[in-house]
Amino acid sequence: MLMEIGDGLMWISVEGDRACDGASGLTEIGGLEKRCGACDGCSVDGVLALVIMGVFTYEAETTTGISPARLFKAFILDADNLIPKIAPQAIKSSQFNYVKHRIDEIDHVNFTYSYSLIEGDALTDIIEKISYEIKLVASPDGGSILKSTSKYHTKGDHEIKEEQIKAGKEKAAGLFKAVEGYLLANPDAYN
Repeated sequence: MLMEIGDGLMWISVEGDRACDGASGLTEIGGLEKRCGACDGCSVDGVLALVIMGVFTYEAETTTGISPARLFKAFILDADNLIPKIAPQAIKSSQFNYVKHRIDEIDHVNFTYSYSLIEGDALTDIIEKISYEIKLVASPDGGSILKSTSKYHTKGDHEIKEEQIKAGKEKAAGLFKAVEGYLLANPDAYN
């Protein structure tokens, strides 16, 4: 069982299905292992381990001459239909067999979209989940500024290096350029 007790600190019960709330009564056995026995109202008698989760954030910004509303419709709302049509090689050449996403928020008014990759072979033994947020902001020239944030939630205190995610960032940039090219070549699409 996993229970967050704040600031990315997690108590993980190695034995049983109950977790301690982190109150007094935890005694260090060795390293990060703890044993509960004296917390008020706590009946956990298994070994507990403290896991410090790391969150590594990467941000990127791209500009385009396409309006936020039009880009949002094409790149976010209709991506499942548009991308296979304009970039079928991106689908066929995926390095992953299975990924499961959870949509966290779609804001049609503010042109924001956030989702998390929560299952699949894209998650390694050191990554628990990856959260993404895309925000489209109007630029002064009538186009858009696409702001993207990726948060890699690691298991334990593992660190993610930029070169480890470089291929994914390049693929995402390529998909954006493909959508942008399609919209520029088809000015009546997604109005």
